[in-house]
Amino acid sequence: MFERAEFEARAARARADMKRAGVDLLLAASAEFVGWLSGYTISETMFRPCFLPLSGKAWFVIRDLDAAPCRDAVWFDTVEAYDDSDDPVVVTAHSIAAHGFGAARIGYDSASYSMTPDLLARLQAALPEASFVAMPGIGDALRWVKSPAEIAVMERAAAIADATMEELAEKLKPGMTVRQATAMAATRMVMEGSDNSRTGPILKSGGNHEFLHGAPQDETLGPGDILHVELTPEYRTYSARMMRPVVFGAPGPEIRHVAERLIALQDAQMAAMKPGVRAGDIDTILRGPLLEEGLRKTFPNVSGYTLGIYGRTPRVSDFSRVLLPGADWPLETGMVFHLYVSAQGLGFSETVAVTPDGGRRLTSFPRRLIVVS
Repeated sequence: MFERAEFEARAARARADMKRAGVDLLLAASAEFVGWLSGYTISETMFRPCFLPLSGKAWFVIRDLDAAPCRDAVWFDTVEAYDDSDDPVVVTAHSIAAHGFGAARIGYDSASYSMTPDLLARLQAALPEASFVAMPGIGDALRWVKSPAEIAVMERAAAIADATMEELAEKLKPGMTVRQATAMAATRMVMEGSDNSRTGPILKSGGNHEFLHGAPQDETLGPGDILHVELTPEYRTYSARMMRPVVFGAPGPEIRHVAERLIALQDAQMAAMKPGVRAGDIDTILRGPLLEEGLRKTFPNVSGYTLGIYGRTPRVSDFSRVLLPGADWPLETGMVFHLYVSAQGLGFSETVAVTPDGGRRLTSFPRRLIVVS
């Protein structure tokens, strides 16, 4: 999917962090980090780490069933396979030693959901001469800033969301069920090229913000209902996201007013998303007026979070960088966020890249209520 130079640049960035930490070998374990570093990612059914030496060639240790597609995808030559009857941790320890790192300083992401205390303890026991050096959050931090090639792939994912939302806007009718709307969205996403059919929440919204993560429903849609649609297509493991409200019947003036204000405030956020701007200040642009104008009584959630690779992992959203009042880190060119807002049953969101001129939408479907008459 990417040129070799893309991965070499990623490896150089990782090695710079390795030098600062004083480690000889980097162990990548989470699905996202493994995919970013190697070009291939797979589920965590069995331990499948990728290794990057400070000098020398990277390599992969993976179950035999996944070895062939792994070899086709990665940018390096060495993919070592093991049988399902083998102990992946023992195989991994033997591989580390065979590559000359049995007594090395091995860096690992201690904040990774993949490096459990039990797994780390077993590796340490199998490699008693090695030193394991915690590098908390490295697997996320290296991925925060996207390359132009990554953003191009995310634009392809965004186009899938655009086309799917367009179909829903054209074909949703009163009398359909929420499940039918979900099936329509899932089918179009796959036909447009999404890696899978997983949508975000598609459900009837309530009168507050808590509908965003509600449970799937089978209700029939009719006049007065609002259908919340969140699309989360993935293209070559990179995700784009977009939310729109679908109003059945003519929306009243209050609904129109709320929609206009949410869109305007979010537009102001996007305009301010320039390199060096404090993340908390971007959040305040939206949070303050929403509360002051009474559009929301409370605002307990973030107003945006970083996007990128999504593997088959325990988390469906990456909150390693989020927009909140206390976020003191600066935005950087190439960061990409899911920027979202909701109030009084309406939700809008976009996939937005940080540029020197402000936030650039990767999703392009019109920022408006979708009205089904």
